[in-house]
Amino acid sequence: MSFNNYKNINDVLQQFPFSYQEDNFIKEIEFNIDPYFVNRLELIIKEGIVFNSEYAICENIISPILVEIWLKYREKLILWSHQPLKYDENLSGIPDYMIAQRSPRGKVILEQPYLILVEAKKDNFEEGWGQCFAELIAVQKLNNNQNNIVFGIVSNGKIWEFGKLQDSIFTKNLKYYTLEELAKLMGAISFLFQETLKQI
Repeated sequence: MSFNNYKNINDVLQQFPFSYQEDNFIKEIEFNIDPYFVNRLELIIKEGIVFNSEYAICENIISPILVEIWLKYREKLILWSHQPLKYDENLSGIPDYMIAQRSPRGKVILEQPYLILVEAKKDNFEEGWGQCFAELIAVQKLNNNQNNIVFGIVSNGKIWEFGKLQDSIFTKNLKYYTLEELAKLMGAISFLFQETLKQI
């Protein structure tokens, strides 16, 4: 069963022996945003067609934000876009974005552990979290390490929600972040990058 067959978190919990909880685990850190990036993003939002499809959300909002943050961590982490991910027939598909450890053998190698997965959804967060949760389980199994934390993000471009999987517990962050508060949003995502580096 592919990731997109899981329509909500309950679908995943029915299939796999995990527990669900909600808590605030995100710690906002300061992220210095390049004014040029802010101006360009604002221009794209004002003048472009950016929220009409999941592809548009990915290309115009999610990707630029992830790239801007990833550039500060690129020596140890690498950003993958729409890269197939497969553990078995029940856990396979194509996450929108993955952040993984950079391989010493070159950037074309998708190295374990896979660390952060991002799923874009056009306002269907319930379905987005079903897919993202399944992707996190696949990553945990591929890494063969339940102690490491793997993070997930679901976004419609305007709203960004965060979750994490560690051991057998999936935790969804109670607080969500918005594009309107860009500095806080990018600080929250940067926090995930920093937590990820601690595990490498």
